[in-house]
Amino acid sequence: MPGTIAAVVFDLGGVLIDWNPRYLYRTIFIDDDDGMERFLADVATQEWNAEQDAGRPWHDAVDLLVAQHPDRRDLILAYDQRWAEMLGGPIEGTVAILDELRRADVRIAALSNWSAEKFPIAQARYPFLDWFEAVVVSGAVRLVKPDPRIYRHLLDLTGFSAASTVFVDDAPANVAAAEQLGMTGLLFRDPETLRRELRGLGLPIGPTSEGSLRSPR
Repeated sequence: MPGTIAAVVFDLGGVLIDWNPRYLYRTIFIDDDDGMERFLADVATQEWNAEQDAGRPWHDAVDLLVAQHPDRRDLILAYDQRWAEMLGGPIEGTVAILDELRRADVRIAALSNWSAEKFPIAQARYPFLDWFEAVVVSGAVRLVKPDPRIYRHLLDLTGFSAASTVFVDDAPANVAAAEQLGMTGLLFRDPETLRRELRGLGLPIGPTSEGSLRSPR
């Protein structure tokens, strides 16, 4: 293979999978985007959800939040019980890149901050998740990016050399952490930019793809 890169590690949400709680809550806060945004900013916050990504059981998370906001009980329960409705389609352009890499025998893995309880829902929906030789889910190992220990866990699991591995993520802090460990970090912006960047590193993928940036929701 040209160049020195032998493996590519992908984040999942925002890179390969379009996930957004607003897909669910727009069906609940009908014609009330302001109310929806207040709920997501003040009640079911990103920080609260991140604790599930770190391994907190969903029943504990829900009980805690309902105790704090009893008037929002049904809305909080929906976050857990209707979580699958937050999943959009695959980000097709990135999936096309992934497919080209695996067909060229480039080693591929995934490293994602994701609830271990919810990840099987995604596995059942997106067949390309079976293409990876390893998938490290934060909730399963109880470590979250950008903690360097989760990156080391992936490297140990796969045997990838940091110096010959590219890490792709849509969060700057996560990319920076990978770079601190010696990986080549790429901040994901869109599939075509990623395609150009990977080609620039000598990876064997074509200059264009027929995949769209996102599949229709």
